[in-house]
Amino acid sequence: MEHITAIGFDLFDTLITLENLGFKDAMDRLVRELHGQGFPVVSETFLPIYRETASDYMSRAREAGKETHNRFWISTALQKLGYDVTPDDTRIAQVVDAYFTAFLDHAVLLPNTLPTLRTLKRHYRLGLLSNFTHAPVVYQLLQRFELDDVLDIQLVSGALGYRKPKSMVFDTLAEQFGVPHEQIAFVGDNLQADIEGAREAGLWPIYTIYAQHYKTMQSGGVQGGQSSDDPDPPMWSRPLSQGQEHSDPDVPLIQSWDDLLRLLNLAE
Repeated sequence: MEHITAIGFDLFDTLITLENLGFKDAMDRLVRELHGQGFPVVSETFLPIYRETASDYMSRAREAGKETHNRFWISTALQKLGYDVTPDDTRIAQVVDAYFTAFLDHAVLLPNTLPTLRTLKRHYRLGLLSNFTHAPVVYQLLQRFELDDVLDIQLVSGALGYRKPKSMVFDTLAEQFGVPHEQIAFVGDNLQADIEGAREAGLWPIYTIYAQHYKTMQSGGVQGGQSSDDPDPPMWSRPLSQGQEHSDPDVPLIQSWDDLLRLLNLAE
């Protein structure tokens, strides 16, 4: 990969993962804030409607390649229960923020990520391209883990309005890098959004299962997974890495940062 001059990264399950984050915790925070904002919903009634609504919005977003947002899911679910509320209601914004505190509380940086990025930064331009509905959460995490110091470009679907695998978001990454597409490698954990998306856009994809490997090691060798009871977008309902089959010999696979450094001939 001597021709590579820039590297883009996905965020969740590529640089950062979520530990011990359950659907119930996040939903409890959401419902508590709904009550605090004057929407006394009953969880047993609201949550099935919310989950169905969210899944519908996410399915349409994936099909069209246009990003959605949690405020639409919440307000639509409330409307179905008879509440007169719009997505732009400031109360809904407060509920969204409360929901995402669960992500902020459970996010961890994968081991050796920051030292690896600092090593890479001596040789390449680095950037982020993440599918995430609520961009402020991503920016907070980048700052918390000092990733904003090493990532020259920080693109989030919630701010762009479009999501991977749509080629235009990779085009935006290349434009901001200021280098041709064929000089950019892209590291991600999702075969459709990251790998196929990058390849279709003319970038060089690198498939990472580091987070999957890390979680397996953390759980004593038992592969983690998502329960059918935990399908909430944008994290729970997206395809899991361990459920995807990597069979393309032209796409490098890494399960550690050392693997990436060796691939780039930077290993000591």
